[in-house]
Amino acid sequence: MTQPPRWVTFVIAITCILAGLYVVLRPFLAWGLLIFVVIGAILLTGFAHVFSPGPWWARVLPAAAAVGVVATILIYPGMTISLLVLLAAASLIITALSRMIGAVRGRHGDRYASMVSGLAALLLAVTALAWPDATVFLVATIFGVYLVLFGVELLVHVWRGARSDRDSSTAASIVPSRGARVRTGVAASLALVGSIALVAGGLALSGTPQPDGFYTPPDGLPPQAGVLLSAQVFTRDVPAGAEGWRILYTTTNGDDEIITASGLVIAPADATRSPVIAWAHGTTGFARGCAPSLLEHPFVAGGMPATEDALAAGWSIVATDYPGLGTTGVQPYLIGQGEGRAVLDAVRAARQLESISLAEETVIWGHSQGGHASLWAGGLASTYAPELTISGVAAMAPASDLPVLLEAIADQPVGSVFGSFALAAYAGTYDDVATTDYVRPGAHIMMQEMQSRCLTDASSLVSIATALSADASVWAQSPGDGALGEHAERYVPRLLISAPVFLAQGLTDTLVVPAMQQGYVSERCAAGQVIDYREYPDADHMGLVADQTLLDDLMSWTTDRFAGQSAATECARG
Repeated sequence: MTQPPRWVTFVIAITCILAGLYVVLRPFLAWGLLIFVVIGAILLTGFAHVFSPGPWWARVLPAAAAVGVVATILIYPGMTISLLVLLAAASLIITALSRMIGAVRGRHGDRYASMVSGLAALLLAVTALAWPDATVFLVATIFGVYLVLFGVELLVHVWRGARSDRDSSTAASIVPSRGARVRTGVAASLALVGSIALVAGGLALSGTPQPDGFYTPPDGLPPQAGVLLSAQVFTRDVPAGAEGWRILYTTTNGDDEIITASGLVIAPADATRSPVIAWAHGTTGFARGCAPSLLEHPFVAGGMPATEDALAAGWSIVATDYPGLGTTGVQPYLIGQGEGRAVLDAVRAARQLESISLAEETVIWGHSQGGHASLWAGGLASTYAPELTISGVAAMAPASDLPVLLEAIADQPVGSVFGSFALAAYAGTYDDVATTDYVRPGAHIMMQEMQSRCLTDASSLVSIATALSADASVWAQSPGDGALGEHAERYVPRLLISAPVFLAQGLTDTLVVPAMQQGYVSERCAAGQVIDYREYPDADHMGLVADQTLLDDLMSWTTDRFAGQSAATECARG
């Protein structure tokens, strides 16, 4: 194939370098703009291959692949990001194979550089497929680096070939000088090292636990809820002087169907008639592997306060994972009946353990999502589990007024992480809640990946980064509106709780905001619910459960409940 004039190759080389540097130096361009950057980079990369040294087919194949990708995008302008990811990866793979085959066949002047750069492109394609929500950013940066290196290679080719007569010898124009080969080989080696680093980093970030056989229920579930199905000794993060078990038990969903849930039971060693703290954990994620009983630090992950203090006081802890975490099915994330029933049924199941002796008295604690669950458990207890003695309910920064909360998080970049969990739960439970009604087409893959990660996974940083760098909201409409908002309104915890209620709120909380909580408390107090409401000026959402004043108040209030002390008879605010 005849080589183009030197000035054309020079212009292409400079264009590649400038375009590549622009992308590399702007890794977090606006989400929509990055899509066009990726498209342009793919096309420019393929076009530049036409002017590179090597056999004709090794130059034509990448160019044809790039044209095919861009043509597909133009024909289907409404394509999803997931398809763009596949097309970008396919373009990289074709480029990699053409360069590697060219190196093996010995038709290329620099076989080492071709083979190494081919391997680098292949690794980058694998990385792109492994991290689809980050791929728009990742691939843009990948193509940026690739364009810079390719532009440098073309420049070397132009200047080294300036002394040769391009029309007199094809070989002279194809085979670069030894110095050019060295420079190109070094650049290709650096690209390979960078690609290996990306793959290694991806492997290090991928750490979502997978449930083992314990979480698979036996055939033929009993028709009753709260039945202990199996138990195993559990030692991970169990404090000294205590013993633990993980449990599998039956509970019910909103349709009163028998399903299963897992959880943990931690008790002081050799304790007799130990009062029970029923712990409802905060958000750990939506994926099945995000069950606290599967995580490295089960109680820290769920935000439980005063774990060691509770055990030292002689209290046992019964902590549900909630259905869909550990066990199969849809997690009832912010769906009150499913959460609340799981809390109560875990206490029922724990009482069937032969290794411990539990007292009748139970106080329910919960934070954030778990605060919502604890308020629902308290409201359901008198009718759903009347045999349990609920001595009190403590809700810390609870997700209370759900439509208001969902409306608020729609305006927060990281709110899309928690909103994605709520959307997945409600869409998986109600036929009239459709993901496509709430999520912009370009953000579907980002939301799906958020739902596949646990908040304790290092990979969740990718979800947060993509959310923060998005140029527009991921929402097509607010999750507080439409069918989702209507169902969420039903799950505002408004059932009357006969036990004393302690509700804590941090005043610097930007997720569950104080104004929402104050409105909820005022509404419930007006409806006749007595609430001991306390605010903590210096505590944010997670800082609340580490606030020493809150910890002291919680322990003191719970001690009074177990001691049978009288509680406030009217709403109080402190």
